[in-house]
Amino acid sequence: MVGTTNLPENVEFLRQRVLVEKDRVTSVSGSDYPHQYPGISNVWDLEAFKENFKVTINRLSDHSIEFDLIGIDASIANAFRRVMIAEVPTMAIENVYVMNNTSIIQDEVLAHRLGLIPIRAPPECFDYRTSDENPTDLNTLVFKLKIKCQRNPQADENETDPKKAFINSHVYSRDLVWEPKGNQQEKFADEKIGPVQDDILIAKLRPGQEIDMELHCTKGIGREHAKWSPVATASYRLLPSIEILEPIEGDDAIKFQNCFPEGVIKVVKQGGKSVAKVVNPRKDTVSRECLRHPEFEGKVRLSRFRDHFIFNVESTGIIPPQDIFVRSLDVFLEKIEHIRPALDKVTSNA
Repeated sequence: MVGTTNLPENVEFLRQRVLVEKDRVTSVSGSDYPHQYPGISNVWDLEAFKENFKVTINRLSDHSIEFDLIGIDASIANAFRRVMIAEVPTMAIENVYVMNNTSIIQDEVLAHRLGLIPIRAPPECFDYRTSDENPTDLNTLVFKLKIKCQRNPQADENETDPKKAFINSHVYSRDLVWEPKGNQQEKFADEKIGPVQDDILIAKLRPGQEIDMELHCTKGIGREHAKWSPVATASYRLLPSIEILEPIEGDDAIKFQNCFPEGVIKVVKQGGKSVAKVVNPRKDTVSRECLRHPEFEGKVRLSRFRDHFIFNVESTGIIPPQDIFVRSLDVFLEKIEHIRPALDKVTSNA
């Protein structure tokens, strides 16, 4: 929301916040469009957007990231979320050629399990492969899975642990062997091509059972199948706001504190009394527990900031979490470039 206005306090509050009440959530739809409020144009202004838009990274690990997008509309935030889930390309196992499979898992089920194993490979280095194209080193990665279970001659005859009694009793993702084609060996010399995790269980075998397969990985997007999605989860929530309108003291302060997750409310000594203070509303899950108790009626107001989005993105490991949002921006910009000619054509004929 841009700057301060001369609107009445209650109108300004509903313009900027989503109100959370005891039994409902109100003011959910944005109203910042041109000429909605007197004295506020709300006409698109790139400079004003640049001034108010902010991106803040709050937490980053090897597999997840939490960041804030501030100063955008919910439609744009949701577009980013959907692009991250469904339109950022990755590589995944698409075709499984079964030479032999005597395990108890049917070919189709085994192929499905293999397809869901995240494969570490740079998707930008590969072309999309259509249904009528043959596999080449430019559009396909090839893996072999050839493994056979047999009894362990070194194991005790009374051994009951399959991992000790048998050899290759468990088939893991680390058993997938990459077979470079063309110049892939040189091209990806610095890349660690293969499954992201080595300990994903694929199947269990017993002596005499074996699996012999060739697996082809191709480039795709999550909209076509979830196995190509680079994220395990990608979600956002609006920043919570907790306003204490009247002092909450004594035993009520302790009770009020217990209505929220740890770290949201702090009870401090003030004038010899215990008083509830809001210290970190970001941690609140907006359970509305405090609104259930009559002693807090009229003393607290819960809301969410309409234009402050807290994103949580968990990567499958194929793409570093800090790169997923950047790549979603590239996809978003590409969509804009596609739609711009059509928009120009419509406006020129108007």
